[in-house]
Amino acid sequence: MAKLVLLQGGEALPYELSRESTMLGRLPECDIQLQSNMVSRNHARVTIQGENVLIEDLGSGNGSYVNGKRITEPTPLTHGDRIKLGPILLRFEVDNPPAELDTSSSGILQTAPVGGVEITRDDSHSTIMGAVDNAEGFGLLDVQPQAKLKAVLEISRSLAGTLDMQTMLPRILDTLFDVFPHADRGCILLRDETSGEMIPRAVKHRRSDKDDSVKLSRTILSQVLENKKAILSADAASDERFQASESISALTIRSMMCAPMLSLSGEPMGIINIDTQNPISQFRKDDLDIMIAVAGQAALSFESARLLASYVEKQKQDSEMQIARNVQRSLLPEQMPDDIPGYSFFASYEAAQAVGGDYYDVIPLPDGVMCLAFGDVAGKGVPASLVMSRLSSVVRSTVDFVKKADEAVARINDHMCAKAIEGRFVTFVYIMLDTKNHRLSVVNAGHMSPMVFRPDGEIEEFPEDSVGIPLGVMEGFPFEMVERKIEPGETVVIYTDGVSEAMNFENELYGLPRLRDFVKSSTSEVGALGAAIREDVARHANGRPQNDDITLMVFGRDPA
Repeated sequence: MAKLVLLQGGEALPYELSRESTMLGRLPECDIQLQSNMVSRNHARVTIQGENVLIEDLGSGNGSYVNGKRITEPTPLTHGDRIKLGPILLRFEVDNPPAELDTSSSGILQTAPVGGVEITRDDSHSTIMGAVDNAEGFGLLDVQPQAKLKAVLEISRSLAGTLDMQTMLPRILDTLFDVFPHADRGCILLRDETSGEMIPRAVKHRRSDKDDSVKLSRTILSQVLENKKAILSADAASDERFQASESISALTIRSMMCAPMLSLSGEPMGIINIDTQNPISQFRKDDLDIMIAVAGQAALSFESARLLASYVEKQKQDSEMQIARNVQRSLLPEQMPDDIPGYSFFASYEAAQAVGGDYYDVIPLPDGVMCLAFGDVAGKGVPASLVMSRLSSVVRSTVDFVKKADEAVARINDHMCAKAIEGRFVTFVYIMLDTKNHRLSVVNAGHMSPMVFRPDGEIEEFPEDSVGIPLGVMEGFPFEMVERKIEPGETVVIYTDGVSEAMNFENELYGLPRLRDFVKSSTSEVGALGAAIREDVARHANGRPQNDDITLMVFGRDPA
């Protein structure tokens, strides 16, 4: 019987594949329900066709992966295959796995030649003549210090200026063959970050016309990885204790050395293996000491190159994010209107990351009408910024053709629902300000109510029953419009939850009560009030980095 094992929360939950077709997804109707927003409703399907079991992606948003590779068509599964659906991990198992597969935790699964390397099954114990711990740095430098220093200098010189990892690995083997002139074959295996398996990355033969692949003993390789020790196997082919093992005896390996490449955290990131077929020139314990020094320097060089490559990639991403930041800033008004008689406007925008999901816009319309749009996309960062840019485009294309506020918001909502990204809704306030007749038409789609600061020092907010649902949740929703006159000296404050939920190092929220009290005690002058609110929020945070985008819009009618 075949089954899928769900690996989640530290547990392994088996699901037998007893049906011809098994559906996997987020819907409760699925045969195997996966609890994650990153998994599509109907994400993938597993079908049994005779003796074959196939998995098929059903057009999911985040893709389906088998052994780290994204699948685009029905793909057969074999025992031990790792399946990734969004962030959910599963393993495919059968009751009687084929004998040639090894599902041990060593991460060594190859039995056939892969990339010029053959890892052979060895059911006996390989003859191990010596094992040495990899000490920190380059091993025990007090053992053969001159030889070790020379080896380290040789490999440092050969790797100097090398950033490309694919170029670095062959150079490591070239240096080893210079240090050990009697070596016949060598290889480097690195651990794949996705699957955890050791994958051949570089192979070298001194007599390539005679050797098709480098042979590795599974027993030795497993011990090197598990014990983090360098191993020497000398004269194994002639050792009577080893005659039953095909991995060395039948492959005419007279002597081999295998050393782990340890990362900065002390975990094996790969192995270096060299062997000789010469029965006279065999490796010795002193050679193993030098091998440890070379493996230590190779690991440090490799990790340094990888870190540098990550740094270069990070610099590139930072540059691209700065471009994205500038593009997003260009979607916001360059400046607030300052030529509307009797009215003043202020806005402040600070993203928590390079780009954010907050949005505001001021669009002049005929007959002295100003369209004020203000929104907050759920989430932050790049995904929210993409939704924000779409919202900006939809608002701009709608206000020119739809004159009533409630109809405009309904139209904007339908556009956002048409290609909505699951979980990315937008709270939104839309205001039509008639500066000639001094009237406000307000539609609230799931956002906090704007505050109207009256000349008598009181705060007025719009009724809760006038608040509709956020944009992008339900198509065709009827939004309610609230109208009121804006009196001389009245000031309107609109804000995102980055203001009310700003937090200090004591985990205390800024909060709506403090915001209301601060507005009441402040001036009604628009620019001064907006700047004072932002300063008070920063004062409350007291240096703690903001965890959400902070956006303010303040506008009002000048006193009579």
